[in-house]
Amino acid sequence: MTSIILAIVLGVAFGFVLDRIGATNPTVIGRMLNLTNLSLAKTIVLAIGVGSVLMFGGQMLGLVSVGHMSVKAAYIGVFIGGLMLGAGWALAGFCPGTGVVAAGSGRKDALFFIAGGLLGAAAYMVTYPSWKASGLLDSIAGGKVTLGTVPGSKFEGITALPGDILGIVLGLGFIVLAFALPDRLAGQPGGAARQPAE
Repeated sequence: MTSIILAIVLGVAFGFVLDRIGATNPTVIGRMLNLTNLSLAKTIVLAIGVGSVLMFGGQMLGLVSVGHMSVKAAYIGVFIGGLMLGAGWALAGFCPGTGVVAAGSGRKDALFFIAGGLLGAAAYMVTYPSWKASGLLDSIAGGKVTLGTVPGSKFEGITALPGDILGIVLGLGFIVLAFALPDRLAGQPGGAARQPAE
């Protein structure tokens, strides 16, 4: 029961943060994707970096169990699915997590997004045998592997580099990138186009 309560509390807190940073607003997502406002992208990159440093640093210090580390298998279908998810995110302005939070905050358009996601998941389940038979779900590049070898992990590393240290270095790189990125890469503040000098 305690773990369920903790999951609810953490979920509500995470949803609150997602809403506060604008991740549940399709307009903010659109501005991020057209590179006119990178505030959300910088927040995402910073969160990935901090999370990586905390997770791998915690594993090195024995505060985080390596047994909790989950690695997804690499296969062609996951790359195709990632492209489809990205296209859907750009078109709808929501990804699965932000869509649920947006619905919880009262956005009615998010309800249609969730319904579409559920229909897509149902269609995938019904057609799963065909996808499996196509070979798109067969593991490639070693399947469930990590970039470096993580001590105590059941997953193989594709390099002999120490995985914990590599994770911390990559995390620090993400943190530096978050602070180095400009506020926008295209357009003017507010999205106005630059007028040529006369």
